[in-house]
Amino acid sequence: MSATIDYYFSLISPYAYLGHDRLLDIAEKHGAAIRYFPVNLGAVFSQTGGLPLPLRHVARQDYRWLELQRWREVRKLPLNLRPAHFPTDQTLADCTAIILAQSGGKVAEFAHRVFRACWELDRDIADEHVIAGILDDLGEHKGDLITAAKSEEVRAIYAENAKQAAKAGVFGSPCYVLNGEVLWGQDRLELLDDALTSGRAPYRPL
Repeated sequence: MSATIDYYFSLISPYAYLGHDRLLDIAEKHGAAIRYFPVNLGAVFSQTGGLPLPLRHVARQDYRWLELQRWREVRKLPLNLRPAHFPTDQTLADCTAIILAQSGGKVAEFAHRVFRACWELDRDIADEHVIAGILDDLGEHKGDLITAAKSEEVRAIYAENAKQAAKAGVFGSPCYVLNGEVLWGQDRLELLDDALTSGRAPYRPL
């Protein structure tokens, strides 16, 4: 029986961008399925005691700069430390990903391109035209998807994802949950790879 990885992330997260392609490689290597759960980080933080970036202590903000520089080198990915459109509203992008995931669409490719749009190409992922262009490139039906992504039904799923994340022990982006075990941050991907390789039982909080 193949493993399933629950992937909690936001398309505005630079760390999710840094880990996305590596996650896909690991899943393919092990024949694991990925379930995609885009989340509103503000809602997750409010439920789990986290703080938005501007409210964090300067030491934490400074450390973030160090981590982004270190990991863009390790992952060998272009990453603009000060993208032209950050922060921006990721809701439309995240909700579009929800629809693609539910419909069996190209959610992995969509996420990859949205991440690149923000963190490499300096495009505003809150802009409907940017999202429409990505969908068009992927051969998805952009009009129907964008309309659906704005619907109350999908926004309710988006809100529920944040609640589900908190219940699962998720408190940031990205988080990977394997058999109930939470691995927070793209720097835990090698641990995820090891867990899948060994087939060990999941660790639990004491």
